[in-house]
Amino acid sequence: MEKFVIEGGVPLSGTVTPAGNKNGALPILAATLLTDEEVVLRNVPRINDVDAMIGLLASLGAEVSWSAAGEVVVNAASVDHTDVDQELGERIRASFLLAGPLLARFGRALMPPPGGDVIGRRRLDPHLDAFRALGATVKRGPNIELLAPAGGLTPCDFLMDEPSVMATENALLAAALTPGRTVIRNAASEPHVQDLARMLIAMGASIEGVGSNVMTVHGQERLHGATHTVAPDHIEIGSFIALAGVTGGELVVKDTVPEDLRMIRLVFERLGLETRLQGNDVVVPGGQTLRIRNDAGGYTPKVQDGPWPAFPADLTSVALALATQAEGSVIVHEWMFESRLVFTDKLQLMGAAITICDPHRAIIVGPRKLHGQRVESPDIRAGMAMLVAALCAEGVTEIGNVRQIDRGYERIDERLRALGARIQRVQDTTARA
Repeated sequence: MEKFVIEGGVPLSGTVTPAGNKNGALPILAATLLTDEEVVLRNVPRINDVDAMIGLLASLGAEVSWSAAGEVVVNAASVDHTDVDQELGERIRASFLLAGPLLARFGRALMPPPGGDVIGRRRLDPHLDAFRALGATVKRGPNIELLAPAGGLTPCDFLMDEPSVMATENALLAAALTPGRTVIRNAASEPHVQDLARMLIAMGASIEGVGSNVMTVHGQERLHGATHTVAPDHIEIGSFIALAGVTGGELVVKDTVPEDLRMIRLVFERLGLETRLQGNDVVVPGGQTLRIRNDAGGYTPKVQDGPWPAFPADLTSVALALATQAEGSVIVHEWMFESRLVFTDKLQLMGAAITICDPHRAIIVGPRKLHGQRVESPDIRAGMAMLVAALCAEGVTEIGNVRQIDRGYERIDERLRALGARIQRVQDTTARA
C-alpha cells in the first residue's frame, strides 16, 4: 500500500495537458470486442481501471498490448469464451460493459457482479431492460447470464427508465452489431457517451442524435477495425481548475473540448473561481479571491449534480472541497448517489465547516483555514477532493489508500510536482493490505 505525503500552501502554476477520459476509455475498450479486426486506441490513460479492463479483454482471449505511450492495440479475433472472469470483473464497475459486445457478437455473456466505488446504489436494471428490449433472455443468480435468441438480437425502440450512462453505453454497444434500426430514448448524453458513439461510427455503425437524449442506431451485420483517439477527460480538467483555484496559482490546461466544460465553468464561477478560454485552452488566472455568488435576493446558492448537461456527479466532491476556500455559504446537493458525501468527515477533520443535512445534501461555509491530517481515500473522486484540501492546507497531510486515486488519475503525483506541488508517494507501513 502507498500513501501521498503533501506539504500544502504552494500555488500550482504552469501548463498541464489532460489525460484521456477514463469513463470514455473503458467502454471504448469494450467496443473492441465487436470486431475481429485490429483496433488502435490513442490517448488512453494509464490508470488502474484501464489496466483492469485490458486484463478482462485478455482473459477472454483478445490480444492486447500497449504499443506506445497512451496507445493500446486490441485484436479480438481470437476471443473464445464468454464467461467474464469473476475476480477481474469484481474489480471495476465497467466490467459490466463487456455484456453488450459479448451478447451482440457471440449471443451469450456470463457476468459477475461488477465492482467499483461504493458511493450508493448503482442499478443494473437499466442494462438488463435494454438487453431484454433487444430480445435477450436474462437469467439472474449469483452471476447474470444473458442469452440472445437463436437468430440474434433484434432492433427495437425502447425507453430507459433513467438516463444511466453505462446502461446507455451497453445499449449502444449491443445495438451497433444488431442489424436494423434501434432507438434509445431517455439516453444519457455525457461527453464519454458521445465519444463511444464516435468510436462505433468509425467502426461502421450509423448513429443519429449523438449528444441528445434520443439516439438512433443503424446496426450492422459486421463492424470493422478502426483507429480512435480518446477525448480529454473533462472531470480531470475540472479537478485541475479547482486545484489551481484553491492554491492561488495561474494554470493553463491545454487542448480541452470547451463545449464539455460549459457547466463546470459556470458552477465554479458561482463559487468565485474565474476561468477564461484561449482557443481550446483553459486559463485559470492566479491570485483569485474566491467569493460565492448568492442567488438573487441574497439566497444561498446550490450546486446540484444531474444527468448531462447538468453538473457532473464526478465533480461534486471536488466542488465541495473548493467551496471550503470560498467566502460565503453554499448547499451542495449530491442528487445521484446517497453515499458520495460520506467522505466529508475527512475535510471536517482538517478544519472545514461542513454540515451534513441528510445523505444527499451538505452546507459548506467558508473560507476555512485547513490543517494537515492523516486521512484515507474511500473512492476516486473523494481522493481528489482530499488532494484539493491537502494542497491548500497548512502543514503536512497524509492521504492513504491512494490506489483509489490511481484508478482515475494518471501519474497524478508526478504531474502535480511538475506544477510546483510538494507531494511524494511513499510506502504506507501503517496500512492494512
